[in-house]
Amino acid sequence: MTIHNFNPGPAVLPRAVLERAQAELLDYQGRGMSILEMSHRSKEYEAINARAEARFKALLGLSDDYRVLFMQGGASAQFALVPLNFLVPGKVADYVVSGSWGEKALEEARRVGRTAVAASSAEGNYRRVPAPAEIRLSEEPAYVHITTNETIQGVQWADIPAIEGVPVVADMSSDIMARPFDASRLALFYAGAQKNLGPAGVTVVAINQGFMQQARADLPAIFSYKTHAKNNSLYNTPPVFAVYMLDLVLEWIEALGGLSAMAERNARKAALVYAAIDRSGGFYRGHAEPGSRSQMNATFRLPDESLEKRFVSEAQAEGMVGLAGHRSVGGIRASLYNALEEQSCLALAQFMDAFAAKHG
Repeated sequence: MTIHNFNPGPAVLPRAVLERAQAELLDYQGRGMSILEMSHRSKEYEAINARAEARFKALLGLSDDYRVLFMQGGASAQFALVPLNFLVPGKVADYVVSGSWGEKALEEARRVGRTAVAASSAEGNYRRVPAPAEIRLSEEPAYVHITTNETIQGVQWADIPAIEGVPVVADMSSDIMARPFDASRLALFYAGAQKNLGPAGVTVVAINQGFMQQARADLPAIFSYKTHAKNNSLYNTPPVFAVYMLDLVLEWIEALGGLSAMAERNARKAALVYAAIDRSGGFYRGHAEPGSRSQMNATFRLPDESLEKRFVSEAQAEGMVGLAGHRSVGGIRASLYNALEEQSCLALAQFMDAFAAKHG
């Protein structure tokens, strides 16, 4: 049976990448040992580390004004590290909150210092992202934080909002490398790899070097972005295999034609699923307003919870896994990350049509 992997993360990986890793697992490029066994100080791993940073920057068109760091702890660690580094006494950090992960980022920052909500769509149960015109900044904030895609609610910014005169920080964990965007609008952005970039275990942080120099100097070394940049992400033992896999995924994206090709691929996939929602006559109710629909996470409800459970069960019997919504909200969630093939979205759309015809 063909498995269609809609898991929200850890998520589907490109088959070509898995096959490459399998072929190299026992003997990495004739070295006689696995990459899993090599020292992170070896020339082999240092080459992987440097190549992954170069590929990441090239795909996004990042200049040498930026460093790319490979860290650990996921986005959850970045929720704390960003304010620890930049929310200095006397300053306030502004947060644009568009869903559950934005809430968590704000909650962590409040533990560190003063915060303000610059905009929020909580009142409407996060069915949309705030409009740029709704953003109200504090006077001279340390930074403003956004979440570009909310996996739980299934809402996504169509574009990075242009916020002038203040450093913009973005959690891009669930839509990084899914489309081109103007990275120069961001002073820092981060992403857990386990959705679009590779396996769990490594978090990518891209940081403008000028912004990095504003970070406080009195932190423990391991919590300082300056430490990781100075040591080329090798201050402590990195997640070697995860960075190796990330490098292979970036190479795969390059081979497909880069971010423009990825955007076209992802738009086609999402269109298949949303079309099935829209033609169901209300049997499927999408959570996100059409203008804020995520191309990474399509979230929807059925007429009742018993039908939702049946939907998940029958879909799994057809080889479609990972469709249950987040435990905090329920419903259905189809995660359509980069490596998911279009045929999986077509199979899901056809299943949705048949299920609605049978139970609607």
